[in-house]
Amino acid sequence: MMNIVYIALGSNQGDRAGYLQEAVEEIGRHEQIMVEKESSIYETDPVGYTEQDKFLNMVIKVNTQLAPADLLKVLQEFEYFFGRKREIRWGPRTLDLDILLYNQENIETEELIIPHPRMWERAFVFIPLIEIAESKDLPVEINRKELLARQDREGVHVWKPKSGGDVSGLTES
Repeated sequence: MMNIVYIALGSNQGDRAGYLQEAVEEIGRHEQIMVEKESSIYETDPVGYTEQDKFLNMVIKVNTQLAPADLLKVLQEFEYFFGRKREIRWGPRTLDLDILLYNQENIETEELIIPHPRMWERAFVFIPLIEIAESKDLPVEINRKELLARQDREGVHVWKPKSGGDVSGLTES
């Protein structure tokens, strides 16, 4: 069975754009993961631990036969491969990969919570997510314009629009 999954990617160390691009390519090379869509790339202010460089963030939609725990393990291996060190909570990182949605499932284990518990609070996650997500894939019926209107989008700017994508209205100018 193919599962529809949305994954957030972030980087704020080294070649940020290069890390994101290479990560998407490596994820797509995995024999049990197919990248279906990519959002634009957004430059964002850090959240939580703010004494660090700005992030580049994006979201991808993938199809996979992997179970959630197995997918998490694969994504953590990619983070490690790209030099991720977990030293400071919300601290600097070469690559951060988070599973946002896995089908319409609700999962809560010690290692993994799906839907991602803070995705609707963080513009750097939900803006690229709603740019590419199909309504049927979201856990609740959301009014995209209402969500964008009520959320603080300060510090989230389009850095590189996806090819042919219209991101007008997703972030402030």
